[in-house]
Parts: sequence; C-alpha cells; structure tokens
Amino acid sequence: MNNKTVIGIACAIALSGAAMADEGASIYDRIWDSATLVKDSTGPIEKVAFVGRLQGDAYSFGGKVTHNEDLVWRRLRLGFKASLIQNLLIHVEGDFNLNETEDWDEFSNRITDTYVGWAPSKQTKFKFGKQSAGFTLDGATSSKKLLVPERSIVAGNLWFGTEYFTGAAVYGDVENISYKVGGFSSSGEAGFGHFDSGYFALLSAGTKVGEDGSLRLDYVYNDTDYDSKYGYGTKKLDHVLALVYKQKLGEKFGIWADVAGGFGNSDQGMSDLFGVDIMPYYDISDTLQLVLQYAGVTSLDSEVDVSMSRYAYRNVGKEKVETAHNLLLGFNWYLYGHKLKWQNAVEYNHGKNLDDSGNDYNGYGLTSAVRISW
Repeated sequence: MNNKTVIGIACAIALSGAAMADEGASIYDRIWDSATLVKDSTGPIEKVAFVGRLQGDAYSFGGKVTHNEDLVWRRLRLGFKASLIQNLLIHVEGDFNLNETEDWDEFSNRITDTYVGWAPSKQTKFKFGKQSAGFTLDGATSSKKLLVPERSIVAGNLWFGTEYFTGAAVYGDVENISYKVGGFSSSGEAGFGHFDSGYFALLSAGTKVGEDGSLRLDYVYNDTDYDSKYGYGTKKLDHVLALVYKQKLGEKFGIWADVAGGFGNSDQGMSDLFGVDIMPYYDISDTLQLVLQYAGVTSLDSEVDVSMSRYAYRNVGKEKVETAHNLLLGFNWYLYGHKLKWQNAVEYNHGKNLDDSGNDYNGYGLTSAVRISW
C-alpha cells in the first residue's frame, strides 16, 4: 500500500468518522462548510470553495470460469471554484489516481472541469473551456449523484465516457423548458483538447412533466477524426439520440429511465446500437433507499460491439458481446445526502455471443461503494 492510497483512506475515514461522531446533523454542515475558503458578498471575489470527490469501490464479479475482485479508488477529484462579480465563475479541477502509483505522471490523470462560466440570467448561461458533455440518463448525471455505484451499460455504450471535453456551451431554463447547445473537440487528451481530432455537437431540450417530473431529448452529431495524432475521446458513433425521463411518484416511489440509439460509423466497422435503461426506486426513509435497475444494449447489426457493465467487462478481459443485459438491486444509505453515502449493489450480467465465439456470458457481481463529495 503506497502513500497515496493511505492518503485516500485517511481522507475517507476523517470525513465519515468526524461526521458520525455527533448525533445531530449540524456536524455535517460544519465539516462541509469548512471547504468554503472565502465568502465576501461585497468584494470582486464573492466566494472561493475547495471542491472535489473521493470514491472507492470494493467489488467481486464472477462467471462460470473467471472471477475478479478488488478494492479500488474509482475517483479522486480536487480543485477550486470561485464566484466573481458580474455572475462570473471560474472552476479548475483535476482527476488523480490513488491506485498504486509511483510518480506524479501516474498520479495526475487529467484535468476535468476547467472552465469560465458566465450567467447573465437564468435563461442564458455560458461555459467556455473543458467541461462535462452530458447526454443520456446516466451520462448527464454527475458521478456524485448516481443512484447506483456505476453508470448503466446504456451510458457505457452510447455516451462518451471521457466526459470532459474542450468547447463552449450555452444553456438555461425558459419557463418550463430547459435547453443546452454545445460544440466540443473530440480529443480525449488529458489537458485541453485540439480540434484537429474533429468535433461533436450536443443539442438537448427538456420540459417539466407534472409537479416532480421531466422529459428530455438529447441529440449528438459526431464528426471525429479517428486517425488524429491527438487521439479521440468519443465513441465510433455518428449520431446519438436519447429520450430521458424522470418522475417522482408520490412521496416514496420514483423512476428514472431512458431509451437511446446510436448510428455506427461504417468506416470504423461500428454497428448501430440500441439501449434501454429503467430504474425505479423506493425511499424507505430520508436516508435509506432501494433501487431496481434493468439495462440492455444490443447491436442492431448482430455484431460484437457492445460492452457489459464495468466490472463484468473487466472480468472477461474487456471482450465485447452482441447483446448485453444487466439486472441490478441496490441499497443506498445517505448519511449526508449525496455528499456522503454508502452504496451497495448486487447484479446479474448476461452477454450474448461473447467475442464472436458463439459462447454466452452469465455472471453475478457485488459492489460496495463509498461516495464523498464537497
């Protein structure tokens, strides 16, 4: 166990242990409020906050032949966010590796949110720089606020998992309508991306459904140069469409769902994909939650172009399948909302025609995850 792993464990224990040391919720507020370094409503710098997230997984996944288990740090993000006068925002954040690294180059993964924002009104907001390009249900949901430990296989196959791209976006809310329009470099570089790798455009529009629901349509046009020397962070899909639905059903029940499809780039040998994700949940109390999720993705051309869920995919040596199904039962304990939570999930994975061999994959997995963000 190296020093960086020890640092990560110490941070997790310090935050969660200190929070649980007091019977009242106010201790949480004091801990998280300490991340605000400057708060001055009269000066040019109105607020400066230390931001980040620490996420760790313990998992065990197995099939008939293979088995894979480990304890890993999924994410360490650290940075600062500053609110300035004239509704300006500066956000600088990086992603770091706590898993068995020996030097700085291995410890420092990439920059993530590193942009300048301007919000002249609620109806019109801008971001310039490297930022999250979210679409599909889970792809547009921060890893801090997922209801299950990992994003679904729909996002895994149709969203661009690099997530952070260099570009510009305008977004906002006009009465009951939300919108986002953005253009981004396709580059998957650790720093700011070059447009020599091509670009993609993101268009999104949504509306409220009832008192506690929303319906959103995402569209991506992707024109990536897959031979660029700068590499690429997109999928080999020319177009992606996703219909995303969220609804609260009374005080206890709710559902998140999406239907998504992607048109494969034929020059890259990629087939068309179609996926469905349905995730009902039940709030046992203010802090305890049950989640049931089914997700399925298939190649419409019967090709082995589909990835299974994160740890099942690793369990088969990152081989792909023709069709993937994932059924998950999750249990969440929110100690301080999404800022401090313990997530557990047991899942079943099925993959049809593994690596074009005619063999199918059937396996079960268990994940226990700690999620801390500030």
